[in-house]
Amino acid sequence: MSVSIVVPCYRSASTLPMLVARVNEVMPRVTVTYEVILVVDGGPDDTWEVARDLAKGNDRVRAIRLARNYRQHNALVAGIRAASNDVIVTMDDDLQHPPEELPKLIAALSDDLDLVYALPQDEEHGVLRSLASRLVKAGMAGPIGVQNARLLSAFRVFRSFLRQGFDQIYGPHASVDVALSWGTTRVGKVTVRMDDRAGGRSGYTFRTLVRHAVNMLLGYSTAPLRLVTYFGFVVGLGGLVLLGRLLWLYFGGTTSVAGFTTIASLITIFCSAQLIAIGVVGEYIGRIHAGGMGRPTYVIREQVDGDMVVYLSRGESPGPEAAADRPLTG
Repeated sequence: MSVSIVVPCYRSASTLPMLVARVNEVMPRVTVTYEVILVVDGGPDDTWEVARDLAKGNDRVRAIRLARNYRQHNALVAGIRAASNDVIVTMDDDLQHPPEELPKLIAALSDDLDLVYALPQDEEHGVLRSLASRLVKAGMAGPIGVQNARLLSAFRVFRSFLRQGFDQIYGPHASVDVALSWGTTRVGKVTVRMDDRAGGRSGYTFRTLVRHAVNMLLGYSTAPLRLVTYFGFVVGLGGLVLLGRLLWLYFGGTTSVAGFTTIASLITIFCSAQLIAIGVVGEYIGRIHAGGMGRPTYVIREQVDGDMVVYLSRGESPGPEAAADRPLTG
């Protein structure tokens, strides 16, 4: 097994040397073939200079510098696309994810799993942050339809053939976990130790997590469009109830304010028709939106060409020439 460890880096000049040193101490016990990819996501400090020097001094370390700050998931996508090994690990740069837990995480990626999330033994955040995190996961499990959303963690390991699901992802609102959910349902978890941040504070606050949830809801789901249609039916039902009451009072001879209920019921029914029409148009727009969000038509796990089995562990595009030129891996 060969492993690529992708680390998005932002304001982490003080922690990167220790992170790389601890990874290099631990990983030889797991595999002889591994790499550490440091993706520097902009930042005002000298994180790039530190990452560059680490890459120059160690052939197992690669450093990638993004043109500006694109945020964590976009940096992860850049690193995942650059990875060259069979298995990909993602972890934070602040030493909250102990490198000493890497063997446990990687070992949990058994033959019947494609993706494993590391969950903390103890709650690692405050009340508001934890609440926001749960809201994000609930939103991904509900409207977006990400299976096993409650297992999500930034400390994860997966087989690199799942990278095919990233091929069409463009734009500023990438979500690694949504893209991974498009490729597999074989997801597991493992409980690991999580440490306190080695320095600074997390860029994910309650506000940014809520904003992240809204971005994912609008970027990866058509649920808001359907909600307009459902709301139209509810308003229409209310209008019909008012109309029924109007007729009951009229034929019963007990109408107290002539015209009010008539106007209210008609306005409600017309509003319902408008909302339903908007919802129908929205469904068509939603289909266009769904086609542009980058969801793959399929993801290939492996391919058999005659007597040759090709495992797409590195996410290559399959084809006869690929099968002929590439040694079998698995």
